[in-house]
Amino acid sequence: MNGPHDLGGAHGFGPVIAEENEPVFHAEWEKRAFALVMAMGYTGAWHIDTSRHARERTPPAEYLASSYYEIWFAGLKRLLVEHGLVSEAEIAAGKSSSPPARLTAVPAEGLMEKLMADGSYERPATAPARFKTGDAVRARVMNPAGHTRLPRYVRGRTGTIAAIRGCHVFPDAHCGSDEEDPRWLYSVAFGSDELWGPQGRAGDDIRLDLWEPYLEPA
Repeated sequence: MNGPHDLGGAHGFGPVIAEENEPVFHAEWEKRAFALVMAMGYTGAWHIDTSRHARERTPPAEYLASSYYEIWFAGLKRLLVEHGLVSEAEIAAGKSSSPPARLTAVPAEGLMEKLMADGSYERPATAPARFKTGDAVRARVMNPAGHTRLPRYVRGRTGTIAAIRGCHVFPDAHCGSDEEDPRWLYSVAFGSDELWGPQGRAGDDIRLDLWEPYLEPA
């Protein structure tokens, strides 16, 4: 979807200032928010694409005024309500008023191994790849209402297939269901001058991993 999370190429937000020796968390509550999001992911109540889309649906003014983990927490609350696990009234009150739901527990033993495990989203191919390395392609101009991993700043721009990454779960279909709909994934090289015009530096390129439905022959 087109939303405040898609900031690539956007103007007016000022310089990105790196914080020297930045800590992983700036406050204790951020640790708890991160742990809750990860724990709920392991229950199987939803998956990563659903979780991302929940964060994207935060109203623009709220999203832009929020910190990283405030956005994560807003997405978590949205999913908990939508899945009937808590109510808005319970969140406001800060306590439960109904019997707890039964969920798959996350065992403490082996938790770090689970966190570090490679959760691959690669799947067997269901059709031949449409493009090959070296092909010229154009990112489609599309404005989907749901989740997408195609950033606005490359839509309508021409690039070259730099590598074929295999067949992977298609997030646009996966975000609202358990349908994986595997599609081919390509690394596409876009010239800096193609994206940014005269402000781009000729010879430089930016590479994005893009699913086949996002692309068309140039």
